[in-house]
Amino acid sequence: MHVDAEAPREWPHRWVPGAAGASSPTVVLLHGTGGDESDLIPLGAELAPGASLLSPRGPVSERGMPRFFRRHAEGVFDEADIRARVPVLAAFIRSAAGAYGFSLESLFALGYSNGANMAASLLLLEPGLLRGAALLRAVMPLEPATLPALAGTSIFISNGQTDPFSPAQRAQRLADALAGAGADVTLRWQRAGHELVPGDLEDTRRWLSQHLARVSA
Repeated sequence: MHVDAEAPREWPHRWVPGAAGASSPTVVLLHGTGGDESDLIPLGAELAPGASLLSPRGPVSERGMPRFFRRHAEGVFDEADIRARVPVLAAFIRSAAGAYGFSLESLFALGYSNGANMAASLLLLEPGLLRGAALLRAVMPLEPATLPALAGTSIFISNGQTDPFSPAQRAQRLADALAGAGADVTLRWQRAGHELVPGDLEDTRRWLSQHLARVSA
């Protein structure tokens, strides 16, 4: 499968400059199924105050609901589609860095559900693009032929203990794979299902504050 790359102006997205302009760290916001480029802007501003925010819309439509990659059924991902779309999203992010002047050296992702799985796919298939990522309700999205080299990458995963869409064993598999690739992985379990709860927000805000401050120093 071939998916053409899109320049920033051709891919629906929102850009919110950070408080320190080009020297601000940048957080790529990746929404869940049915969201759009505006969906996570308030959450990004709350959890990463002062950071620049880049929020693209998922290019796939599932019954009119935007997503970042296709799936065959609930919980059954189209791995070929993931592999085709990850480099396109990576190319968009690099193009946006040139257009908006942000540094890829201080680039993080914040994703929820389908967006978190896309961020995990970026980590597995485009290692080195992201300095870190906060994944809310993520699972192992695909099995790479070999694990990437993720030393120096920090990852936060927050999942619900009773989430029917992001089962605990698949979330643990993701955490184990990323740690096995050399990433610094923090996994938090919330007393919740697929919906976000205050614990997700508090833990994610604390993690992002600590890691964004490091790249801003």
